[in-house]
Amino acid sequence: MKRAKPKTIGKTKKKTPVTTAPAEAGPRIGARLKHARLMTHMRLKDVALKAGCSESMLSKIENERAIPSLTTLHRLCQALNRSVSSLLSSETSEPWTIMKPEERTTIGHAKAAGSEGVLAEVLIPSSEGRLLEGFLVVIEPGGHTNGTLQHKGEEVGFIVEGQLELTINGATHLLKTGDSFYFPSDLPHAYSNPGKTRLRAVWINTPPTF
Repeated sequence: MKRAKPKTIGKTKKKTPVTTAPAEAGPRIGARLKHARLMTHMRLKDVALKAGCSESMLSKIENERAIPSLTTLHRLCQALNRSVSSLLSSETSEPWTIMKPEERTTIGHAKAAGSEGVLAEVLIPSSEGRLLEGFLVVIEPGGHTNGTLQHKGEEVGFIVEGQLELTINGATHLLKTGDSFYFPSDLPHAYSNPGKTRLRAVWINTPPTF
């Protein structure tokens, strides 16, 4: 007598892999933005309106479900009367800073919310009493600031590699590897990468108002 084969109830479905954000040692930008907003007693819609982004995007950013682009983060900080550096600052710091590339905090990335293809590595962590903030700005080909920026202070930079189209107070300049620049930050300014390769530039602001 042949044995009856066990009945197949159904095919076992493959589990869909769940992608989770890796744990990072750096600051939780969304949580810090939310804390700053609550401390200033501002509603979600008020900050979104001042920063020029949607409430839904700001909600995702605050709840760590989206990463803001560098420009979006700057405008959110402006709406909260903060600087990006102060938002990322730690309570304790040494009088000096030495950092390896892998130790630097990165703001924004190519696929960030409201992305313009601009990111920045923090060279000078913010701390009380410091008068400088520095970034290694990286702009992908075609990346841009999505409009003009304007804040207090002064800026100086050096093009490490690539091309930078820098517009200051309506005048546009094309900078290449080895070029440098300076301008008062309260002049309307914007920048983009018109080239076909990635741009990298050292960018310094004083005081930390970006």
